Amino acid sequence: MNKVIVIGARGYTGAVLLPLLHRHPEFEIVAVGSSSAAGQPVNAHLRGMEGSDLVFSEIRPRSLEKSKADACVLALPNGLASRYVQVIDEHHPDTVVVDLSADYRFDSEWAYGQPERFGEQLFGAKRIANPGCYATGVQLALAPLLDQLVGAPVAFGVSGFSGAGKSPSRKNDTDVLADNLLPYALVDHVHEKEVSYHIGREIRFLPHVASFFRGISLTLAVELLHGQTERGLLALYREFYAGSPLIKVRAGMPEVKEVRGSHRLVLGGFSVSETNPCSVSLVAVLDNLLKGAATQAVQNLNLAFGLDAMTGLDAHQGNMA
Repeated sequence: MNKVIVIGARGYTGAVLLPLLHRHPEFEIVAVGSSSAAGQPVNAHLRGMEGSDLVFSEIRPRSLEKSKADACVLALPNGLASRYVQVIDEHHPDTVVVDLSADYRFDSEWAYGQPERFGEQLFGAKRIANPGCYATGVQLALAPLLDQLVGAPVAFGVSGFSGAGKSPSRKNDTDVLADNLLPYALVDHVHEKEVSYHIGREIRFLPHVASFFRGISLTLAVELLHGQTERGLLALYREFYAGSPLIKVRAGMPEVKEVRGSHRLVLGGFSVSETNPCSVSLVAVLDNLLKGAATQAVQNLNLAFGLDAMTGLDAHQGNMA
């Protein structure tokens, strides 16, 4: 069994990642870091941890100097990972690190952890930057069209308020969000930069937050070099993702409620303009806490240890929450 430490486990992503690792046949969680819950049993806070005797502890960077873990997952806010990575680099360079923040997504020395696009680079990787939730959806929606794109694709995104984290703000205030849709960061969003960096062309991204808790719906509008048909797009996407068990492609319009608690990302709603067949749109939906974060982290750990990316994951799993 590969021993894993998870740091920053009291956030929304940590709460869904820990049960996945707890049930995983090849990984054993040996420590769980949370300053706010230090000393308290993990199974008292999180569903899916039945049978675990783990206790939250305060894990500071220097605490890792004598660590014997095979992997460390950092589920910390942006800007905090480097202090832990520095200690691991110095004392345990062979320990696999998966960082869920944005801190290393633009670092060429780190593997970018999107298995459907970069799986071969992830086998045996020691430093993996988990993609952002919105960025996962946008890139997987655009990937089959990258050699046909003209201009900057536009992505209109709506996320549940879990994407805003637990720190109080207007973006996770249920009173503000009631009967409301809140646009924010309409230029230079970090996920706009992330997608642009990893597909090699500029995009426009327009994020919004709504009153539901979890899930993302993305509507993309793109211009192509050559005219398309809805049937042709459906066939193209099905062929492209034929070997990707977590990507479901269909003709109908996907809805965000169907992926709540699911590992899968669903692509569909392919639409082609009658007056300009080079102008097309499509929709992607995913659970921001799972395929947008925790599921992908497990896939990345699997590949880093030479396992099948789907180990410990059920592609047909439905509601988990």
